[in-house]
Amino acid sequence: MPRRSSKETPSRSAFDAAVGLMARRAHSRAELRRKLARRGYPEPEVAAAVARLAEMRLQDDGQFAEGHVRRRSSTRGPLALSAELAARGVDRRLVDEALADFGPEAQLAVAIDLAGRLAARRRPAGYQELLNTVGTRLVRRGFAPHLVRSACQAVWHGTDDGLEAQASPPVV
Repeated sequence: MPRRSSKETPSRSAFDAAVGLMARRAHSRAELRRKLARRGYPEPEVAAAVARLAEMRLQDDGQFAEGHVRRRSSTRGPLALSAELAARGVDRRLVDEALADFGPEAQLAVAIDLAGRLAARRRPAGYQELLNTVGTRLVRRGFAPHLVRSACQAVWHGTDDGLEAQASPPVV
């Protein structure tokens, strides 16, 4: 199929294109605006299409953020999730609301599970090596440093409870 020139007007309405995008996966308002503009739709038509989707309750940034957190929170920490949502143009208040259910206990449980899986790939020789390899990966995935230390301690001590590990840090 030949590529359409950027000067040509699209053959279907912006609303139809937006519905097609939403049928594939959920999008934030900003993502929809950006994608529709890239496809050559004029700004007033894009704004009307996005407003109509919101009016029909087919697009809601709050629900989008909650779904994103629900899907990605098994492998990402709150810092990474927040950055991902900000990059998708979701309002900070909605991001905070979506992350509200992903509290410290849930974050620690995810970090411990993830640290255990990462450590099982190549068993570290000592705690410091575990912290340097697995801990670094957890920080890159958006977990706070204090949670990373607790998760690594829990994995090192072979416990499922990071709170036990917090009480007795290993000597390094």
